[in-house]
Amino acid sequence: MNRPTSPLVDYSIEIEDAAGAHTLSRSPSLEKKRLRVFALMMAMDMAILHFSYAVAGLLYEGVWWHDRALMGAYLITPLFYTLSFYNRAYSAEALSNIRFAARKVVLALLLSAALLNFIAFYMKANAEFSRVTFTLGLFFAIPLLIALRWLVTRYVERHWNGKVHNVLIVQDDGPRFELPHAQRVYARELELAPDPSDPFMYDRVGRLLENQDKVVVTCPLERRADWAHMLKAMGVRGEVVSEPAHTIGALGVTRYSGQDCTTLVVSTGPLGLRSRVVKRGFDWAIAAGALLVLSPLLISVAIAIKLEDGGPVLFVQRRMGRGNRLFNLLKFRSMRQVSTDADGTQSTTRNDMRVTRVGRFIRSISIDELPQLWNVLRGDMSLVGPRPHALGSRADSKLFWEIDRQYWRRHSLRPGLTGLAQVRGHRGNTEREQDLTDRLQSDLEYISGWSLRRDIGIMFQTLSVLRHERAY
Repeated sequence: MNRPTSPLVDYSIEIEDAAGAHTLSRSPSLEKKRLRVFALMMAMDMAILHFSYAVAGLLYEGVWWHDRALMGAYLITPLFYTLSFYNRAYSAEALSNIRFAARKVVLALLLSAALLNFIAFYMKANAEFSRVTFTLGLFFAIPLLIALRWLVTRYVERHWNGKVHNVLIVQDDGPRFELPHAQRVYARELELAPDPSDPFMYDRVGRLLENQDKVVVTCPLERRADWAHMLKAMGVRGEVVSEPAHTIGALGVTRYSGQDCTTLVVSTGPLGLRSRVVKRGFDWAIAAGALLVLSPLLISVAIAIKLEDGGPVLFVQRRMGRGNRLFNLLKFRSMRQVSTDADGTQSTTRNDMRVTRVGRFIRSISIDELPQLWNVLRGDMSLVGPRPHALGSRADSKLFWEIDRQYWRRHSLRPGLTGLAQVRGHRGNTEREQDLTDRLQSDLEYISGWSLRRDIGIMFQTLSVLRHERAY
């Protein structure tokens, strides 16, 4: 049986990167370079740990390279290596991002020290090495380990142009796709086609993809399955651009056993279980304490409102909460009873005649919002989060969700008493569309970057903006 033959010739390929088109036969392997750097970093880390404990022993014991001092280095080094690999202290990102690298290596060292002391305590071996020397060794090692990471990232930036992965984009008549530091080839110019019946085409593509860490193909819908089949055979991370997945905001793909199709993941909760528990516990503790401490003030305000016109103390309004579910928001009533706006269609303006004398005072320093602490305890709200809006709220005569479709995404978390938008000064009447979009941008930024530390920071910043020129 005759088989087609073709000489295995290494040919030059025209490749385009940020500097323009140039000719390359193949990309050098960055994986080998990364492995060499990781090996060097590991050797230097060991040297740093031993040097640090030797210096600690010299300062405290008065003896250079003292066995008792070096015992800390002998014991902590294997733990440090294990945790460093686990938390990605030796990873591609650690070669290009000094903040990431410093954070990971310090965390690995401190966890190693804590674990070592935990083991030594249960083995009753604490007396075998000096606590002072051990602590001094950590004190000296941390800045040296960070300095090493800084030198490595500077080297990568200078000699590798900040590029730690080989990424290739194959442009096959699909939408234009851009990635930092990526090279690009045009399938039409190189006569590349995902033909499963042509072994020589597989050879050509295989040579093109040699030493690539990632390949992204952008092509029409009818060729995506063939390209996916070819990439699976190349031993490389392959991706195919999908406009429909982008249009619906897909986050990933899920496979189910026994099914002939897969699903696109289009949404997830913004916080994991642990983060939700921490946030809820923090909310409940602070809200309960605040209600107890502020109870004299709350009672005084309630009496003042009642005495002014004899109407109800609280104003209850339906607002949109977490999961786009409605809840009853509580506020001290600040308007005349006959002028209250249940849907919030008319925003409060400066010198609004509907506002009572007591109401004007409590609104000026945001005391009218304090009953929402009870909403926090009930679980309707959080201390910090996107502020809940009335259903009839408008900006430039448009309902909020008519201005930007992303408006509904702000309800993926519980609404807050205060939020990132408020401490940035985005509060008060929404006269223009930008008044809404500024708040929305801050809300989405808060949701995507939540942390307890940020919540605490926003709460302290809120104290400085309780009295605001737009609080009326």
